[in-house]
Amino acid sequence: MSDPTSIELAFRGRRIAVEVLRTVDGRGRAVEREVVRHPGAVLIVPVLDEHTVLLIRNRRIAVDDTLWEFPAGTLEAGEPPAACAARELVEETGHRAARLDPLGSFYTSPGITDERMHVFVATDLTPGPPALEPGEDIEVHRMSVDALLALIDDGALVDAKTIAAALLWRRRVDART
Repeated sequence: MSDPTSIELAFRGRRIAVEVLRTVDGRGRAVEREVVRHPGAVLIVPVLDEHTVLLIRNRRIAVDDTLWEFPAGTLEAGEPPAACAARELVEETGHRAARLDPLGSFYTSPGITDERMHVFVATDLTPGPPALEPGEDIEVHRMSVDALLALIDDGALVDAKTIAAALLWRRRVDART
């Protein structure tokens, strides 16, 4: 697809915007796409030790379900991803990380949004009280890596960003052993 011939703002919310892009595809046909513009986000893999991680149970209104997830959150305007990761880890789990190492990044759903997820591994954790934002309904759980992988295998963990981050993290761990 070439550069858009027109961009129409269909909606602007607190965190996202929806644009209607009109362009011409590689075969010369007119194409219209709705695109969700997103500031980007972070996901944190909180590692307590080589066999244990923190997961959260997070109520997600959009899917009307409570999901197993790694902590995550949206970047504020001008906020570096590492700063956002440190902030979200404390907000959602109460833990502070002495180390936050970047693990990679990916587009969450490039067919509809430009949201890019930045993944970090948090280690040397110090527990504290969570600082949940209004409306957040989150429970923190310690979980063995084997139990995490079993949740994925059994279809009980269905959050794509958490599955992708678990794969990235395990590949890094496996590469070191």
